[in-house]
Amino acid sequence: MGKQMKGLLGEKLGMTQVFDENNRMVPVTVVAAGPCVVTQVRSVDVDGYAAVQIGYGAVDPRRVNKPEGGHFAKAGVTPRRFLVELRTDDATEYTLGQELAADLFAPGQQVDITATSKGKGNAGVMKRHGFKGLGAGHGTQRKHRSPGSIGGCATPGRVFKGLRMAGRMGGVRTTTQNLTVHAVDTDKGVLLIKGAIPGPRGAVVLVRTAAKGSAKGAEQ
Repeated sequence: MGKQMKGLLGEKLGMTQVFDENNRMVPVTVVAAGPCVVTQVRSVDVDGYAAVQIGYGAVDPRRVNKPEGGHFAKAGVTPRRFLVELRTDDATEYTLGQELAADLFAPGQQVDITATSKGKGNAGVMKRHGFKGLGAGHGTQRKHRSPGSIGGCATPGRVFKGLRMAGRMGGVRTTTQNLTVHAVDTDKGVLLIKGAIPGPRGAVVLVRTAAKGSAKGAEQ
């Protein structure tokens, strides 16, 4: 069974806290969602699948090459810095040049947030993978934060691919699923998302309908 997917590109402004109707404190992330414009609508007949492409963020037209400029001109919109394509069951409700804003989502709706996570640089196994580390007793040398054994000497005589070891941490595309939209401010064009989302302040994030969550609030 498919699902009608909706999404917006926006900017992470930071975190704060608000109070709900029961006077309980709720930590929220503020996202300036949109405005986005529809730059392409794909159909099953022409492209083999249904999807909608949206653009976000202004860019100097002089920095856009001719193929990209023709793409935006065909949609009748000014060039945009970021583009993303969302697959959906029915893309006929979208039209070229249509503007999408924060009112696309409703309070209580579940969403997935995709962004590039904060870069942590080179990290050890305890920070990167949550290893316990070695014991703190007298028998342990100065290797308390080391990973321990990474493989047998004679059998298998090598290190398996994919073994969790120290290395670069963060700075990768990641998605946090099933977050709840706490509130929507259509005047300011912001979403209040309950909890934390990937990326630093100022990061470009994609807010879209939850792939695995319930459809609560999706009909609005």
